[in-house]
Amino acid sequence: MSGRVLVVEDDDRLAEYISRGLIEQNFTVDRAATGRDGLFLATEAQHDVVILDRMLPGMDGMAVLKAMRAAGVGTPVIVLSALADTNDRIEGLTAGADDYLGKPFSFAELLARVQALLRRDKGGAAQTQVSVLRCADLELDRLTRQVRRGSRKIPMQPREFRLLEYLLLHAGEVVTRTMLLEAVWDYHFDPGTNVIDVHVSRLRRKIDDGEVVALLRTVRGAGYMISAE
Repeated sequence: MSGRVLVVEDDDRLAEYISRGLIEQNFTVDRAATGRDGLFLATEAQHDVVILDRMLPGMDGMAVLKAMRAAGVGTPVIVLSALADTNDRIEGLTAGADDYLGKPFSFAELLARVQALLRRDKGGAAQTQVSVLRCADLELDRLTRQVRRGSRKIPMQPREFRLLEYLLLHAGEVVTRTMLLEAVWDYHFDPGTNVIDVHVSRLRRKIDDGEVVALLRTVRGAGYMISAE
C-alpha cells in the first residue's frame, strides 16, 4: 500500500522518524513544521492522509483541522498529541479528525492506522456502488433500507442496520470490536461498555432465531463474522 502523506509536526526529530518510516513503506511524504504551513499544503496539494500534531507554533492543530474542514478538504486526518484523555480525543474527533493517537506511540501503530484510513477511502467508492448486500438468503437493500431473510421482512433500528451493513460488507471475514467501534459508532477509542455485545445479540436474534442456518457468529477472542459456511 502506498500514497502521499502530509506530516505536520514541529518536533524535527519526530517528524524525521515518522517520515523515514513512511518512505520505507513506499509512501511519498510532505512535511510542515508550523500550523500555517501545514494548512497551506493541506489545502493546496492532494494528499491521501494528513498526520497532524496538535500542539503547533502559531496555529495549533485543532485550528488547522477546523480550517481544513471549513475549506472543504476531506482528506483523512490523524491527530497526534500528548493530550490523550477521553475529552481530548472527543474534542479532536468532533473537530473533524478521523483518528486520534496519543503520544508516545509506536510507529507500527501509526502505520496501521494510516493503512486503515487508506483502505477505508479506497474501498468506499467500490462499496457504495453495491446497493444490495447478501449472505445466503439474508438480503440488505441499502437504497430502500429494508432487510429480509428469505421471505421474512426484518425491521431494523438505524444502528442495527449500520451494524449489519458493515458485517455484510465484510462477509466471510472476522470483524474485530475495534473495527465495529470505528465504523458503526465512530469511536476511535474503547468506551469501556458492552454496547457492541448488546447490539450483536439483538441483531443475532432478529436474523437467526428460528432459522436452520445461523449466519452471525462470535469468533472467540477475535470478533464477529457473518457467513453461510
